[in-house]
Amino acid sequence: MTISSPSGSTHAPPSFRQGSLTDPKLSAALKTLELTVRRRLDGVLHGDHMGLIPGPGSDPGDARMYQPGDDVRQMDWSVTARTTHPHVRQMIADRELETWLVVDLSASMDFGTALCEKRDLVVAAAASITHLTSGGGNRIGAVVANGERLIRIPARSGRVHAQSMLRTIATTPHAPDGVRGDLSGAIEALRRPQRKRGLAVVISDFLGDIDWQRSLRAISGRHDLLGVEVLDPRDLDLPDVGDVVLHDPETGRTREFTVTPTLRADFARAAQGHRDQVEQALRSCGAPVMTLRTDRDWIADVVRFVSTRRHTFGAPNAGRVPRQ
Repeated sequence: MTISSPSGSTHAPPSFRQGSLTDPKLSAALKTLELTVRRRLDGVLHGDHMGLIPGPGSDPGDARMYQPGDDVRQMDWSVTARTTHPHVRQMIADRELETWLVVDLSASMDFGTALCEKRDLVVAAAASITHLTSGGGNRIGAVVANGERLIRIPARSGRVHAQSMLRTIATTPHAPDGVRGDLSGAIEALRRPQRKRGLAVVISDFLGDIDWQRSLRAISGRHDLLGVEVLDPRDLDLPDVGDVVLHDPETGRTREFTVTPTLRADFARAAQGHRDQVEQALRSCGAPVMTLRTDRDWIADVVRFVSTRRHTFGAPNAGRVPRQ
């Protein structure tokens, strides 16, 4: 793992390419990842215990000045009347939160053209969510899907369990060539059996058909939601490389293309259109979106997302890391 210097160089998570890390290297990589997450995220976790997605909670927190976009249901009328300025009341999230991760490790995740593979960012995102929701008896579990297998990790508390869960995610095998991912099935596996109310986090590149919206909306009736979008630059645009052979590991199909300006423009337009549909689908389910990219400082994006959520809870576009 590359640790940034004070000047702000970019972090890259360790590589979890299947078979490239074995004990003790795997343990060392996960430990380094944990230290990086703790070092950078502890600064945004000071003060009262709060959830990653601040919910209504049961304990009142501090009041602050109303800002455009704040949820009017959080208005503190007594403070507003006393100060003659509108205030909203922030709530402290309930303790003993139960968090569930839906982790997509389909074949499209075994790809990366920048600082790392998307699979590496999936593990990094899972580590960040684990750290942000741990403590105070909180429990975390996961549903991990690679298209061929579905792995259920029960929700438990404690550091040993968290490390074991991250190890399972990092060592989940690749699906055979030609096996499609099944994000809808993974989300549906979280829906049944019914679980204690908590936080559900879906980590995926969300490529492919948007056939998971109905299942996710059903989950939103009981859980707070968060979508973590993991992308590579080549998911969004094609490089100007002339003749190229492209292979889709989820269908097993291989095709040769000549990359022309027209093809690049069509691809970029289609990719952006699909991404807009994904964002709209997630937001219709009440899920804010955190985007992590293989060509960006992922830990800085996590910090930015958490800070934005803490300060603009209730705003319609809160939590979205600006697209770049």
